[in-house]
Amino acid sequence: MKFTFTLSVFLFFLGLRAPLAFAQTVQVTVTDESNDPLPGVNVVIEGTTQGTTTDVAGQARLTAPSDATLVLSFIGYARETVAVDGRSTINVQMQSDLSELQEVVVIGSRNQNRTVTETPVPVDVIPLQEVLESAPQVEITQILNYIAPSFSSNRQTISDGTDHVDPASLRGLGVDHVLVLINGKRRHNSSLVNVNGTVGRGSVGTDLNSIPAAAIERIEVLRDGAAAQYGSDAIAGVINIVLKETTDEVFFSATGGQMYEGDGEVAQFNTNYGFNVGERGFINLTGQYQYRGRTDRAGEWTGPVFKTSWDGTSPSIYAENFMAGDLSPFDVGQRLTQEQAERINAANAITNNLTDAQEEALINQNGGRRAFTMQVGQSEAVNAAAMLNSAFEVSENHEFYLFGGISARRGLATGFYRLPNQSRTLTSVYPNGFLPEIGTNIFDASLSGGLRGNVGAWYADFSHTYGNNSFEFLISNTSNASLGNRTPTSFNAGGFSFQQNTTNVDFSRYFEDAMAGINVAFGGEYRVENYEISAGEEASYRNYGVVNLVDTTADGTVFVNEQSSTNIFYNRPGGSQVFPGFQPANELQQSRSTVAAYADVEFNFTENLFVDAAVRFEDYTDFGSTFNWKLAGRLAATDNFALRAAVSTGFRAPSLPQRYFNNTSTIFTLQNGVNVPNEVGTFRNDSRVAQLFGIPSLTNESSFNLSAGVVWNVADNFDITVDAYQIDVDDRVVLTSQFDAGSSDEIAAILSSVNAGSAQLFTNAIDTRTRGIDVIAAYGASFGESRLKATLAANFTETEVTNVDIPATLQADPVSFFDREERGRFEDATPQSKVNLLIDYRVNRLVVNLIFVRFGEVFARTQDTETDAQGNEVFIDQRFAPKIITNASVGYNVTDAVNLTIGASNLFDVYPDENREEFRSGERFIYSRRASQFGFNGGYYFARLNVTI
Repeated sequence: MKFTFTLSVFLFFLGLRAPLAFAQTVQVTVTDESNDPLPGVNVVIEGTTQGTTTDVAGQARLTAPSDATLVLSFIGYARETVAVDGRSTINVQMQSDLSELQEVVVIGSRNQNRTVTETPVPVDVIPLQEVLESAPQVEITQILNYIAPSFSSNRQTISDGTDHVDPASLRGLGVDHVLVLINGKRRHNSSLVNVNGTVGRGSVGTDLNSIPAAAIERIEVLRDGAAAQYGSDAIAGVINIVLKETTDEVFFSATGGQMYEGDGEVAQFNTNYGFNVGERGFINLTGQYQYRGRTDRAGEWTGPVFKTSWDGTSPSIYAENFMAGDLSPFDVGQRLTQEQAERINAANAITNNLTDAQEEALINQNGGRRAFTMQVGQSEAVNAAAMLNSAFEVSENHEFYLFGGISARRGLATGFYRLPNQSRTLTSVYPNGFLPEIGTNIFDASLSGGLRGNVGAWYADFSHTYGNNSFEFLISNTSNASLGNRTPTSFNAGGFSFQQNTTNVDFSRYFEDAMAGINVAFGGEYRVENYEISAGEEASYRNYGVVNLVDTTADGTVFVNEQSSTNIFYNRPGGSQVFPGFQPANELQQSRSTVAAYADVEFNFTENLFVDAAVRFEDYTDFGSTFNWKLAGRLAATDNFALRAAVSTGFRAPSLPQRYFNNTSTIFTLQNGVNVPNEVGTFRNDSRVAQLFGIPSLTNESSFNLSAGVVWNVADNFDITVDAYQIDVDDRVVLTSQFDAGSSDEIAAILSSVNAGSAQLFTNAIDTRTRGIDVIAAYGASFGESRLKATLAANFTETEVTNVDIPATLQADPVSFFDREERGRFEDATPQSKVNLLIDYRVNRLVVNLIFVRFGEVFARTQDTETDAQGNEVFIDQRFAPKIITNASVGYNVTDAVNLTIGASNLFDVYPDENREEFRSGERFIYSRRASQFGFNGGYYFARLNVTI
């Protein structure tokens, strides 16, 4: 790392001493055809990434060589190139051209002067400022889910930490197959690994919702493999978030809304302000506060509440409240003596001999059946975030830049209701059972800084980026049943954190006189990652053992042993129920580093044909090295029709959480229509358990990407792009299904030591093939005072698991390694198609926005079977039919500075198909939590005030 830093600084300051073309400060004023100022116009020095945007007065200041050429671009206007020619002030009048519906992008090609339709691979550009004025959604993942058809993200429920971070994927691939950049710099991942039964199980993604939307100028979505250009994770593509650079402008917005059902309240306040520093420096600041309320779409519990059956070994726990007498403790599985059985039977008679009507009356006396159900829906979240973007002049042709932010989020979700008739419930503490709560404190911080400018004839960029994400779990309204009546009801269950430091040095140069132009870029990267797990308080994880049967003796005095004074019948699971805390044995601090070098050359053979070639080498300290390459090209057959194609290899390094995460958690599995709790141990890939099961060490995933498409300018205001792709990914890292102790006494002893009954591990287990097609048609027109923009975009994708590599030791039990439900998460759990129609209509001061999204079908697979009409055993799977969701908003510009917008998401209150009876778990899960198209919150209405001064 020191070598990289020293070399980069040496090269940079060597460049400061190199001969430079004369540079000067240039003020550019941009207007439209009516001579009104145009804010937000991109002004870039041709052949570099150096540039800025115009402010509210349509003005921009930058330092440029006297012989430079400036490139100006803005959506809906023809791109302009202007020679500086030694001038200090330049006036540009841009002409509207609705065929230019895309901006200059900074991903997909390292030539910084290409628009979306000129790139060799598909790139979406989403101008977020326009979206924020009218979109019902306020979080990045939800905004993208309704705008970008190849992007998929839904909130999860009853899934521990995943309730608080939305898994997001691109082109139907994994959560960890999309690389996120901010201003072109690698964004750190979340510290959360998804271990519950959700989409993205076993993967680690990026928490996009930690970035305040008001800080973003635009989002660029590169839909193609780009690991050879940008490194690990970019198998499906890249999301680049470009922060605002506006100055002399204050933006404020306030949003309020709620679900049609009266829950899920939303309150969000955003503010953004930028100001100039010196001749061409700026500071742009954003603050955000957001409250998101919980939703609940569970039905009323239909099963027994107080009554239970008893076979002589597992008496009704509810009867504990009524028991007395001096009975001896007994071991797990031991049958009671006749005397004990008679006394317990007498106590059970209080509840188990109730008639159905009597139990129903008792239920009604205690709040009704609704009081004994769950809360199935989105979690509560309170989020505060701040973001900085800035640049400062260092010399005539160099600048220092700094950007980053912090986010603090407090979340609250719940798990399964613990009923009073269940063995895990201490009815002496919770007479009517309890609904345990999972609270989270999530902290996210990032900071990037660097120097950029000319080094001789080259443009150089030296940077360092720091990122940190941490999770802390606070479990409340719960108990440690093995402590009996002495149990606390809230616990600090520990947590984990992830840190990443990335140093980059990049050089680029455009050779204008070679062929029709050659753009050369090369550079290096050094990255260090750290992962840490911290234990919770003792009572959050410890099992205090078998304790006394009753808590009082015959004379009424309290019975006390070294463990507790309680009335537990047998050895219950220890730790905080719903989420046992991390144990000291889980604690760790692990790190790794990687060094990379890349080269990227774009050959413009003619004005109509170019080919981009990229190579990248990376070496990791934990699994070795990888070499990847990419070829991409574009041929303009006519002025209005072009072909583009790409072929590449890629890779994804297993994340540190996948290598080292370990804990014991309570996971509910569906067995014969009933969700049954099990304590499952997730063991490290390098653990003794992994060795005993024959699980090999993790290595990198590898991919082979093919894509081809066409770009057709049908008319001056109508563009169509079509892109097909195939992505093969080998050695994908998965979290296995669950193994029990089997015949190994050693495995049984290890499981017992961590309070677990079964085990799961990370391994490179499967190969997949993903095929799909993206279609985008964009149209724009002006009619007098009105303006219409419409985009029809569609993604059709299909993923198939082509191979499962089962270790020899587990060949006899393949279901425990990778079962049908797990396969379904890769193949069927996210929509295989999504079609978006976006319409934006503006006339005078009125703004109308409509979004129609058709979410394709999904399937839920299980291991459960039933007998069909022919007497054959078939698996009980369920198909959820396609649905169309409508978002609508109407805005009115009260003044040039004030806009009021009202609208709705899911205007017609559409819900997904309901679960089959077998999956409803006593009406708790009316809608599936395992296969989700768009969630099941129903309709949402909102109002928003936007102020720009």
